[in-house]
Amino acid sequence: MTELPSSGLLRSPRRREATAATIEATYRARAPEFIRVATAIAGSREGGRDAVQEALTRAFARRTTFRGTGTVEAWLWKAVVNAARNVRERSPRVAEGPDVDGAAHDAVDERRDAVRAAVAALPERQRLALFLRYYADLDYAAIASTLGVRRGTVSATLNHAHEALRASLGEEVLA
Repeated sequence: MTELPSSGLLRSPRRREATAATIEATYRARAPEFIRVATAIAGSREGGRDAVQEALTRAFARRTTFRGTGTVEAWLWKAVVNAARNVRERSPRVAEGPDVDGAAHDAVDERRDAVRAAVAALPERQRLALFLRYYADLDYAAIASTLGVRRGTVSATLNHAHEALRASLGEEVLA
């Protein structure tokens, strides 16, 4: 039986292991977040779903390689992030142009486009940290485990990302 502690990470009550049941329970508990983060990284909803499916398939196949140094959820997050990166690299880049139907862009659309462009311009680690923090609601320790960095690095990375977004978008957008 697995439990969901206050940190939000699923843990096995005994020895940490990546059993099929633990992987499935973690997926069921976090599927929307896995898909949301993978979609943001891959650049499309279809790519995000493909990445999550690829990550889970690999996790089931490689569950015996789980070393137990962290949680199964952090291990799965790492697999999802890596699969989404792979999907993004394999996907052809499509230049975005004006709306096909000629619909007018309103202020909300323009602000959304500006935020997307500013986030896309961030270095990859900053983007990933933002996605994991705000799309997946992971704490700093879980983000650190997922990205393979120290907790303090996550704090500094998010701080730099926030500063870059403020500089790019202006304070009023982030307030």
